[in-house]
Amino acid sequence: MAPNVKPERVEHDSMGELRVPADALWGAQTQRAVENFPVSGQPLPPGFIHAVAQIKAASACANRELGYLDPGRAEAIVSAVDEILAGRHDPQFPIDVFQTGSGTSTNMNVNEVVAHLATARLGHTVHPNDHVNMSQSSNDVIPSAIHLSALMAWREELDPALRHLVETIRRRAHELAAVVKTGRTHLMDAMPVTLGQELGGWAAQIEHDRERLLDASRRLHRLALGGTAVGTGVNAPPGFAEAAIRVLAGITHFDLIAAPNRFAAMASQDDAVEFSGALKTLAVSLMKIGNDLRWMNSGPLTGLSEIVLKSLQPGSSIMPGKVNPVIPEATVMVAAQVIGNDLTITLAGQSGNFELNVMLPVVARNLLENLKLLSRVSRLLADRAIADFEVQASRLHQALDRNPILVTALNPVIGYERAAAIAKEAYQTGRPIFDVALEKSGLSESQLQKLLNPLELTRGGNPSA
Repeated sequence: MAPNVKPERVEHDSMGELRVPADALWGAQTQRAVENFPVSGQPLPPGFIHAVAQIKAASACANRELGYLDPGRAEAIVSAVDEILAGRHDPQFPIDVFQTGSGTSTNMNVNEVVAHLATARLGHTVHPNDHVNMSQSSNDVIPSAIHLSALMAWREELDPALRHLVETIRRRAHELAAVVKTGRTHLMDAMPVTLGQELGGWAAQIEHDRERLLDASRRLHRLALGGTAVGTGVNAPPGFAEAAIRVLAGITHFDLIAAPNRFAAMASQDDAVEFSGALKTLAVSLMKIGNDLRWMNSGPLTGLSEIVLKSLQPGSSIMPGKVNPVIPEATVMVAAQVIGNDLTITLAGQSGNFELNVMLPVVARNLLENLKLLSRVSRLLADRAIADFEVQASRLHQALDRNPILVTALNPVIGYERAAAIAKEAYQTGRPIFDVALEKSGLSESQLQKLLNPLELTRGGNPSA
């Protein structure tokens, strides 16, 4: 054999023979897809492949229970799936995400790898179609795997990350409950708030996002499995879907159910689109928080310089000593990517033509990428930006003392127009608002100290002289 030529073996499918790498666990249909779709070089994520494999194991158990698959083959299929779930064979699933719109190539890739492993274990043939794919179709397996893999990523990665982020923000909000700063609307000076109040707003945003995701995730518990080719359940015996989903629920510890209408579950991806929309809303919240942190950290001499984020790395290849807010910057880039991925999912979701959506792989890929990105950046934002930023107290106090907008507190006492005149003079002269008000308002020093107390102004209500 010539050097650098990898050994091959011959496999066959309904279209004929094909040469496959000798060490590959896949067969001819996978090889055809590898050769047909050299598009992005990006295979579907392992989490999605694992979800497909779990469906294979649950289906084998259901077919055995119903008397359609012998116990030996069923056990061999389950054992093969266990190996896949352990991550031992992740490189054996190389098919590009941009493939046939039903995901048939990926379904067959899993079928062939499971069949290869099961055959080696059992000692006689386990067929990828006749046994591993028994009672199933790509058209119900792939939509079910989208739901299942998203649920797994939500439960194991994103939900814990969001709870950690909220806990971190809440802790800092409590620490900074009495630290007063200038509030801003339109990026212009406004009435004072506390840092605790500002961070409390962030925490509430993330909590609301988590509530939206929890609600949307409930629709992901409905699986298309059992619909087979077009939703009618052809080639699946009575009771298969219920048995397979019961086994799958036991494996995954999710309250999974058969979709009330399998035609809708296979022809549309509305549940995935809804969940993606909730992920997009979270991305919008994270972008807001990331940008707030960037503004608050800006400077240190010519910006707001209200806080100092922890220095993590040099910020410039040419300007010595420069340090940039890299974690908030990474956060807003993740948010932008998630928003873009959601648009792709939205467009893919409308590609349900009659009985099948034909953009399933790209829905799976983008949904799982969004879950991964949001999970990781939420923890980074919590641990490397919010948990340990330092407050520039003197800078906050200096800005508050010179903030003419504090005169708003005098409106109920001296009226809007007199208060506006005092604010204008303070702006024009650059003097503290207290000094100008003492001269122009007719109020005593003690009255002004009470009315213009920044901390008191953060507590709402109408001040009185």
